[in-house]
Amino acid sequence: MFGDLSGRQWLWLGSAVLAAALLLVVGGLRQEGADVPLAEVANLEMSIGQLAPQLNVTGKGLARELGLPLDAAKGVSVKTLGITQEELDHASEHLLSHRETTLKYYVFAALALLGLIYLVRLGRPDGSPITQRKSWYPRWPHIAVLTSAVAVCGFALGKSPNPMESVVKVFKSFLGLYPSVSSKVWAFAFFAALVLIGNKLICGWACPFGAMQELIYHLPILRKLKKRRVPFVVSNTIRAVLFVATLLLLFGVVGRQKGFVIYHYMNPFNLFEFHVESVWVGATIAVALAVSFIFYRPFCQFVCPFGLVSWLLERVSIFRVKVDHDLCTGCGACMRACPLDAAKDRVIGKLFPADCFSCGRCLNVCPADAIQYGLVAIKSANRPNEDAEDGRDRL
Repeated sequence: MFGDLSGRQWLWLGSAVLAAALLLVVGGLRQEGADVPLAEVANLEMSIGQLAPQLNVTGKGLARELGLPLDAAKGVSVKTLGITQEELDHASEHLLSHRETTLKYYVFAALALLGLIYLVRLGRPDGSPITQRKSWYPRWPHIAVLTSAVAVCGFALGKSPNPMESVVKVFKSFLGLYPSVSSKVWAFAFFAALVLIGNKLICGWACPFGAMQELIYHLPILRKLKKRRVPFVVSNTIRAVLFVATLLLLFGVVGRQKGFVIYHYMNPFNLFEFHVESVWVGATIAVALAVSFIFYRPFCQFVCPFGLVSWLLERVSIFRVKVDHDLCTGCGACMRACPLDAAKDRVIGKLFPADCFSCGRCLNVCPADAIQYGLVAIKSANRPNEDAEDGRDRL
């Protein structure tokens, strides 16, 4: 790959690596201090009001974590409220596990940046003719970044922050479960910005659990089974219903009390701290990873709330896959290469196409050179012309 790059592409590569390195250095310098040891905060004689600030939640947040009503007394000892030491330790451990490391945000940004530069400038050597398209966008750079995401953003730096919890915590903060609403909104805004810059780059290149699913799916086994796809309308409907149900339960519209979060029982990011809190969490991790051998990113498709939100944000991503409908012949090569319905929906001009995780599989299969990853003006709409429609009739 590197031997065919032009001088300008080498400059892009060097600049990207330098920028990523600078992000990591700045992130390391800004790394926050260590967590408060559990032994210093788990005291049954302390009240919810005394414990909550040390655990970075509000009194309501700690009450919810302890299984108490949100309006439980905040000024009496938790022992008086009937809480055992085991229950307090479990709640404290869970809350402390969500303490975020500043460095992780910089690592996310660095990995997304490398993915963006690769897709936009480095995957295809300058001047390379269409006859050499099979050598474009080799898979190993993507695999290298994904492996780094799992190792660093997952096991090395723990489960927090991550795109999934950024969505959940915004709504929990609106309910008063965290001291600061703005900090949770800014965390979500960070991940949303990465989606807006490059189509789902945070999901496709940097999210550790998404990366783990991608790496499993990439294994060269069960290839015939991998041709099966769940219709996007089915997977997205399940994902949307789960999201709406979570909001209804969280705000007490449905259920006996506010604060219940479905995603707490389906949080696969616990894997990265080897802390499976419940049978439901363990089952979610096991099923998602097992199904990944056959279906592409099942947790992202069916469950992840950030996957749903980012699917909406994809509409206005600055950089994304674009189809030149003047060149497209409707041969279907990109549709067969795409692990979802993303390529198909973009070729036929759907207003709300399926998720695209910027995996790059479609970029070197088109015999008409009608697909590329690049800057897309907001006003541009992938609406097929008559020629493209004639080509699709031949599918």
